[in-house]
Formats: sequence, structure tokens, C-alpha cells
Amino acid sequence: MTSATLGPLLAEARADGRALGAFNVITLEHAQAVAAGAARAGVPAVLQLSQNAVAHHGGELAPLAAALTALAHAAPVPLALHLDHLDDGPLGRRLLREAPEAGFGSVMFDGSALPAEENVAATAAAVAFGREHGLAVEAELGRIGGKPGDAHTPGVRTDPGEAAEFVAATGVAALAVAVGSSHAMTVREAALDQPLIAELRAAVGVPLVLHGSSGVPDEELRAAVRSGMTKINVGTALNVALTGAVRQRLVDEPGLVDPRRYLADGRTAMTETVARLLAVLHGAAPAVPSARALPADGISPRPR
Repeated sequence: MTSATLGPLLAEARADGRALGAFNVITLEHAQAVAAGAARAGVPAVLQLSQNAVAHHGGELAPLAAALTALAHAAPVPLALHLDHLDDGPLGRRLLREAPEAGFGSVMFDGSALPAEENVAATAAAVAFGREHGLAVEAELGRIGGKPGDAHTPGVRTDPGEAAEFVAATGVAALAVAVGSSHAMTVREAALDQPLIAELRAAVGVPLVLHGSSGVPDEELRAAVRSGMTKINVGTALNVALTGAVRQRLVDEPGLVDPRRYLADGRTAMTETVARLLAVLHGAAPAVPSARALPADGISPRPR
């Protein structure tokens, strides 16, 4: 199957009242786990590569894009390639320019750290570039908790009127909103503002995106989809699964030095996480433990 693009997948999910799972990948094992988990669940998904992940790999997009493209083409379900959290700095601007040729059908431009007027102008410029080059552009009106230097305090929310104005002024294809989630949460205890999600859905004519979904319990995720969320971003949950599995294997075998063995455990754990979350988003999840079932440190044990 050839790789899909985000726009049509989002439109289909929004029309059906479903949500599209989007997973941030760092290693090849992350990407393989997303592909395998989506295949197991039998539903589309998004392979997301953040600017920070590209920077971690030396700032070169082409090798990473080649691997993700190969996985997407081999997958039995549609997988879209998406560049996440590109800022207005030199690396972010370069990655935006490189995205179309590298095979990405969409990007998330993050101008949320800029003053409001600059955010609108920079986002509109990214959207204009995207239209010229076949890229759908997601954006963020205001910061979502969990980032260094975050301007939000707990309880800050996206205003529906401001969101509608931002979408109209920029022409973005999707909007990330602040409704109670936070990036990099390792425990699942976030409570979302479900009425606000419904208000935003009514006010904004484009799909809504939930960032920081790793810290959101299953029942809150299901409710968010019913309230109007269309794209659910997950990153830390995969890292929790990977780290827990690797840690457990190294505890069990302290002399182990072959990374293939412990990374295989991590890939298996991430695959199970992806498949389970996709089932939750599609309303077909089996009975699972409470949303707060992760240990206090947020690390789950290696599956046996």
C-alpha cells in the first residue's frame, strides 16, 4: 500500500466521528511499532517525526524520511507521514522547505511561542507555502502545557472565538488546542474540558488536534473523540513502553550487551501500546485496567 496523506484521513475520520491516532517516532523501532500496531488494529495511523527528533539524528531529514516512507509503503493499512512542531527558527524553516520532496504530506507549524500577531503571520506564511507544495498545515494558537518556558499556567484553555479567528486568518487545515492535556506526562491523570472541546468543534471549521495525549486516561480519550477531537497525538506513551521494557530486560540480564535483544522487547511493548490506543480511539477497546494503572514512575513492566 502506498503511503497516505493526512488531509483525507482527517476528513474521513471527522465525517465518521472517529479519531486518527498520530504517533511521534524517534528510533526505527518506534516507527516499526506504529506500523505493526496499526496493522494489528486494522486502522490508519500517522507516523510523526518532530523537529526535535530530526535534530537528535543530526538534523538530516532525508535518511529518516526514507525509512518512514518504506514502512508506509509496506504497511497493509494507510500510514501518513507528518512533520511535527516545526518552529520559525533556521531548522524549522529548512524542514518545512524539505518536507514535500522528502515525502511528507503534512506539517505542524508551531508559532505558539511568538507574539500573537507574529504567530498569525508566520503560520499564514507556512500555510501559503504548503498550498503551493501540497502540504496540509496544522498549527497551534497558544502553548500547550509541558514545554520549557511554557506561557500557560494550569487551567489555561483555548478560547473558541480566538480559535475561529486564528483559523480564518491563517487558513490552517487543523488546529491543536489547549483543553487540559500536557506534553511529556508519564502518568495518565489529565482531565479534559469536554464541554470546551464541543464548543471548539462548533466554532472551528477544521479538525481539532489533541497534543499531550499520553497523559489522558482511556475514558477521557473516548469522551474527547465524542466531543469533537479528530487527531490524537501520542509520544511519551511509546517512550514509557520502550524504556520500561528495556529496563526490565537489563535488570533480568545485567550482562546483556546486544541491543537487538532489549530493543526487540521495547518494540514489542510499543506495538502493544499503539494497537491498544488505536482500539480505544475507534471505540473497540477491550476491557483494560484503570487509566491510572501505570506505576507512580510511569514505567510499565516488560510484557511476559
